[in-house]
Amino acid sequence: MRALLTPEVAPMSGVVLFRPGNELLWLFRQGRVVIETPSEAIQHLPSGLIPEAHQPLKDNVSMQAIFENERVIQRAGGLNGLDSWLERKFECQWKLNDWHARDFTVMRHAPGSIRLCYGCDNQLREQTTERLAGIARQNLVQWILERVNIELGFNSDHTLTLPEFCWWMVRKDLADLIPESVASKALRMKPESHSSVMRESEIIPSLPATEILQEKAKKIVAVKVDPETPESFMLRPKRRRWVNENWTRWVKSQLCVCCNKQADDPHHLIGHGQGGMGTKAHDLFVIPLCRAHHDELHADPVAFEAKHGDQLVLLFRFLDRALAIGALA
Repeated sequence: MRALLTPEVAPMSGVVLFRPGNELLWLFRQGRVVIETPSEAIQHLPSGLIPEAHQPLKDNVSMQAIFENERVIQRAGGLNGLDSWLERKFECQWKLNDWHARDFTVMRHAPGSIRLCYGCDNQLREQTTERLAGIARQNLVQWILERVNIELGFNSDHTLTLPEFCWWMVRKDLADLIPESVASKALRMKPESHSSVMRESEIIPSLPATEILQEKAKKIVAVKVDPETPESFMLRPKRRRWVNENWTRWVKSQLCVCCNKQADDPHHLIGHGQGGMGTKAHDLFVIPLCRAHHDELHADPVAFEAKHGDQLVLLFRFLDRALAIGALA
């Protein structure tokens, strides 16, 4: 529990006085308290008790489109999760009526939901107003930020920062939804300054912040599944070789599976029904090998497998590692 108080300093006696009021005196009866300077996020708040978690992202205009995006809502738990969260509150959110029923329900209103008593629900259902949308939006944003805090392992009183929220979006495969203004702040990129007169030599090309963020967040390979490929309906389909340069380039950058030295080339599986005249195995069936072990394998596959293990076993272990670290997803 925190409080924002204005001190009265007596410099001659070295005493600092606070006037917390009767409602906050209990805070000083608990023993020692921590005193710290207020951050910019709470400077504008009045003196008194500070809410458990003041979230500056609520007031960020550039974040509004993100909070209301359907994919973001689904990743946070969906509107059903928002409704369950609101059902724990036993207070009608429509404050304009003097009388409220004792029973409560949840009313859906774009972009989220509202907690209402039965009386206000009967009055407001099927209505669409800006005031109702504002309440629903406030509930939606508060719920999403609370869910992000929980999923990132923070306490309820943690103030969520923009880089932390962007990291949650990257984890949820939502990096493509981050707008340029948010991405530049998360990456701490200074806005470009353009003077009225510039030399051509002073123009420095740069990538947009969103492109940089998506490049850092993208996976090496994303495997797609087509349950109704045309070849699956043919009696004798023509085989198509799976090719992916990103995958083979990444495999080449790994360590040799035999000696843990830097690999020289990705080795395509030979034997075991793979490869042939004018073709080779799918790009997925590759393992990283240094030049010495690559030459040794092609010179005598039987002797190589007797010394270092079967190619299928080496391939299985390498694919297992690639899946475990997220390179193959």
